[in-house]
Amino acid sequence: MDLKTVQHVARLARLQLTDAEAARMAADMARITEHIHALGKVDVRGVEPTVHPVAARNQWREDAVTESFTREQATQNAPESEQNFFKVPPVIE
Repeated sequence: MDLKTVQHVARLARLQLTDAEAARMAADMARITEHIHALGKVDVRGVEPTVHPVAARNQWREDAVTESFTREQATQNAPESEQNFFKVPPVIE
């Protein structure tokens, strides 16, 4: 990764890098691309494509009816309430 490419990418990302930062980024990006090329050499024949390394499914809880708060309980700690409803400032005039 050369300095010119880093400066071009920084300009596209609207980043202002000093010369020292750009040089450090060039070295970092060169190491990252080396790792990507190394991964490209790994033999993955016979390996199924995956989105995530762990085969996890949605862990849903049992849908059961339970006791819930009354309106009085729900609004008892509200800064303001009126007739057991939350009272908030108007947002549309």
